[in-house]
Amino acid sequence: MGFWDVSPFGNDSAADFAWELDEATAEARIEMVGDALERAAGADDLGLFDAPRAVAAAALVAAQYPGGPSIPSTYGPSTPMPQFPGYLRRLAIEALDRVAAPSSWLVEFWEEASEVAAWRRTITDLLKALDPPQVEVLFDL
Repeated sequence: MGFWDVSPFGNDSAADFAWELDEATAEARIEMVGDALERAAGADDLGLFDAPRAVAAAALVAAQYPGGPSIPSTYGPSTPMPQFPGYLRRLAIEALDRVAAPSSWLVEFWEEASEVAAWRRTITDLLKALDPPQVEVLFDL
């Protein structure tokens, strides 16, 4: 599998996932994104294709929230995504936490490629869109 950049769709597995999404119905796209996130969130050992697909799936969910990424049509899906159900937001956060864990092969890969800082920024940006920092207001002035 090839990687060409740290973006969510900057690898062969995610680009293939985008193509598969383009070929699916809107209902099937929701299920495919959910399945990719569930596999990553619940896995003890992420497979070679599961981790990049989970990052891509999380990016698609995050794109529907303020501050979410723009999905490039070059490698991302060209078909508009349906509105994802709210539960996928929490699942995307869990999947990204698992993918970015120190034991993840994807972290090791980006460390070896000397791009781990840039890749972690990508993951952090997705997490910020999915779970923005909360501002607590004690008094309304």
